[in-house]
This record gives sequence, C-alpha cells and structure tokens, in this order.
Amino acid sequence: MEIKEENIINIHNFLPHREPMLMADYILELTKEKVVTSFEIKEDNVFVHNNEFVEAGLIENLAQTCSSILGQSFFENPEADTKVIGFITNIKKIEVFALPKVNDKIISKASLISQFENICHIFCETFHNDELLIRAEINLFIQEVKS
Repeated sequence: MEIKEENIINIHNFLPHREPMLMADYILELTKEKVVTSFEIKEDNVFVHNNEFVEAGLIENLAQTCSSILGQSFFENPEADTKVIGFITNIKKIEVFALPKVNDKIISKASLISQFENICHIFCETFHNDELLIRAEINLFIQEVKS
C-alpha cells in the first residue's frame, strides 16, 4: 500500500490511548465503515519479546485500529478534552499466522460488519508487506465518560 503523507491522519485524534499502550501510529484511511492504520514496532514496545511483536500486541493493535471506526464520532473536535472508555467485548474468531519483528511496519485493515449503538462487530486483518499476520472478528464497546 502506497502511503501518501498528505492523507495521513493523526491517530491521537481518534483514540484515547497514549504511550506505552498506543499500538497504532497513523490512520492511512478512515470512513464510517473502514479504517487502515500503520504501526512501526519499536524495540522498547511492551509487547516485544525475543525481538518479536507477540500475539497480545497484534490483538491490541487490531482493537485500536477497529476502535477508530467507532471512536471517530467521539473525537470529531481534536481540541475538546473528550474522555472515552472502550474495550473488546468478544473475539468471535481469531487466527494468528506469523509474528512481526522489531522495526517491521505493519498495516492493519478493519471493516465494520454491524453496529448497534456503541457496540460494533468488525472484521480485521494485519499485514507485514503482503504477508497476513493475523485475522479476527471482534466486538468492541466504546462510550464517552461524563466528568
């Protein structure tokens, strides 16, 4: 996938996560039904073990990628101090094919299958170059936390 710098969206505008738990660097494409993110795996990442990005890291990357679809409605105004809570409610199916290494850049793609209020069912895949690393169907819940 060719990445055009003018099309890159700051992921901080759509996720509450910050270091060390932020597992996506940039949003490359975002619509109401689809999102594509990129993430470069650094050596000091909490999910790196023996120079590999372990399964839990891949799952967290997918969850953050997926939550950008639903999260965009909460973060439309980047200047607002919006607080949200979100979590995986269900992993319907998951297949891990390979683990990426330190310094690999992974691309995650997610498509909305269905949504009911703040719960969504999403199909997602992550790739390193053209190699499929993980494929899953997950349900996410996200809601704004009132102060």
